[in-house]
Parts: sequence; C-alpha cells; structure tokens
Amino acid sequence: MTAAAATKPPSPSFFPPPPPLPLASALRPTSPLETKETDQDHQSDSPAAGDPPVYTSSSSGEEPSAPKKQKPLSSFADDAQCLPPPLPASSAAAAKKQKKKSNNVWSKSTSRKGKKKGKLNSTPQAPEDTVLITPIARFPDKSDDSPNATICLSRVYKAEKVELSEDRLSAMSTKGYRMVRATRGIVDGAWYFEIRVIRLGESGHTRLGWTAENGDLQAPVGYDGNSYGYRDIDGCKVHKALREEYGKQGYSEGDVIGFYISLPEGEHYAPKPPNFVWYKGQRYMYSATGKDEPPKVVPGSEISFFKNGICQGTAFKELCGGRYYPAASLYTLPNQPSCEVKFNFGPNFEFFPEDFGDSPIPRAMSEALYYGFDGRSEGPVENGHAEKTN
Repeated sequence: MTAAAATKPPSPSFFPPPPPLPLASALRPTSPLETKETDQDHQSDSPAAGDPPVYTSSSSGEEPSAPKKQKPLSSFADDAQCLPPPLPASSAAAAKKQKKKSNNVWSKSTSRKGKKKGKLNSTPQAPEDTVLITPIARFPDKSDDSPNATICLSRVYKAEKVELSEDRLSAMSTKGYRMVRATRGIVDGAWYFEIRVIRLGESGHTRLGWTAENGDLQAPVGYDGNSYGYRDIDGCKVHKALREEYGKQGYSEGDVIGFYISLPEGEHYAPKPPNFVWYKGQRYMYSATGKDEPPKVVPGSEISFFKNGICQGTAFKELCGGRYYPAASLYTLPNQPSCEVKFNFGPNFEFFPEDFGDSPIPRAMSEALYYGFDGRSEGPVENGHAEKTN
C-alpha cells in the first residue's frame, strides 16, 4: 500500500483564480424568495462531491485551467465585506451639526423658492391722497393794501431798484428795466387809467401797459406772455419780448398815455383762486396735482393805447383770462438822472377818450375792489362794515 502510493504520480497543483469584483446590482438587497431560488440553482449547477474535477485543454500547450463561472448574487448577499462601509462618527456628527445650524433665525435662507404670499392683504388698498403745499408770505397785503385804502403803486410787487413817491403814485428808476404794478387788478369788464411821462432825460426809456399776476417784476412790461407793453421810442407794442409796429410815432416827456382793457365775462375764464391752509402756524397754498391750470382765452377781449386822448388802434386781442394790473417799467443809463412817470387811476382824467367805437365804455381803475388772499373782493368801508363780494 505504501509503495503503490509512493509510485502514484502527484496530482497537479490547482489554485482557483480570485473571484471577480461585484457589480453595482449585487449590492442591492434581495428578498428571501430570490435568495432561496438562487441557492437552489447554485446547488444544481455545482458538481457533486465525488465527481472528478473537469479540466480544459489549452491550445498553447499550457496547463489546463479551471473553468471560470460567475459567482451568483446570493453569495454576496450575506458577504459583509461587499457592503459599503458605515459613515464615521465624525461625519455623522458634522451632518447633525449642520442640520442644527439651519434652524438659526439669523441666518439667511438658501432656498431659491419664493415665499408664499399671505392672504392677509388680499383686498387692494386705495392710494393715499397727496397734497402739495407751498409757503407764502404772511399777509403781505395787510401792509400794502386794505379795504380802507385806495388803489396806488405796490410796495411789495415791484423790483428793488424801483423807487416810489410818498403818495405811491409816481415811480422812478435808474438801473435797468424793472417793473412796478398797482395794488389792485381787474378780472372782467372794461377799465381805463392814465400815465403822464414826467421825465425821461437823455437816456431814459419806458414801457407801460398791463401785467397779469405772474408777470416778471425783474423785467420790462411785455417781456413774457403775462404782460403787454407800449414802447416810447418808436411806439411799438411789445409782448413775449417781440416788438411789432403799432403807433405812428412814439411818445416823450409831457405826453399822457391812456390804457384801455376789455374782458367781457372774464370771470368765467379766469383761473380758479388758490386754496390756502394753515399748517403749524404758517399759511400755505396747496394743490392736489401741483400743476397750473391751462389758461383760457377770453372771447372779445382787447387792449388799446391812447396818446393824449387819441386812440392808436387795437394793440392786442384774445387775451388769456386772469387778473390784470396797471404796470410800468423804466430805464436810464448809469450816472444819469432817473426817469419818472406818474399814474392817474381816476376818476378825474386829463384826456379821457370821447369815443371808444364799438368797445364798451370803461370804468376808472379807482373803482377796482380790494382783493385779499382769502379770495374775496371787498369794497370801501361804509358805516363801519366793508362790502364783500365773492
């Protein structure tokens, strides 16, 4: 027995190759039924315990190699080495810590999703009313005009370089064209006043006429669209700084110039009076929009100028509605005597026209009513009470 065993050729050494790496699908958990079926298939495919091993010949003459079979999935189900390693304790703690940081109320949300709009303000809110207010001088008319006074030249509505006489009927100026206007104006009807040219000197000139409330006091009469002037040099009429031929010749010292205006039913075309409000002890003019009302043209309105009682023709027609004031502007060169003009608001005129043609006969400007900042016109005081008209 021992000799036979010693003479038996040794069997070739066989080392099976290492198993292939598991696929990704092998890592998914399997159900018990699937595990049972795969085990049965494995048992039927594997050789019996007493069967000899099967060798395959190689074409290269090398030693035969064992057959390569794919390992069933069931063999990896219970293999603990094939499962992914668990997360370390430090990474788990960091994830938990990051989750706690997300609950910080001071940190900004990283989500890009917009917040849901609440249903608390579902009803649209009405826009708030806005009112624009502008401060005005506190009662400047109290020191300049009153119901008991008569019409004269204004100490408030004049350029600084224009000087007034004590009776406030004469105006003088030595520097540049500057304007002064009367204390009272008119809105409708026909009106008339006169100006006598007292002194012009060698370099003096004047522009006389009518101005609205918005006329520029630092410019001559007729400089903008709010005033209408009559020029002394060549008798031109001036409006919006444009000169046009009007009279046959100009006027000079000693001449009396008459000024006529007609505004038929002008109160219907005049801008609305400003609204005033008291705010913190100050009087303000307020507006809902902050925009001025567009001007309206008064049909049949006109302005004419007279020289020593002779009409020079109709100078302007279709005037814009508003309150018009008698006005004068004067000019002389430096180091020259000042020029001077004197107003006559009536009723005793020097050259009152005898014929106005088809135009209505005017009233004297001395009959113009006082117009205060409260938007009411007041007449002269009678029996201790002033007559008030809206």
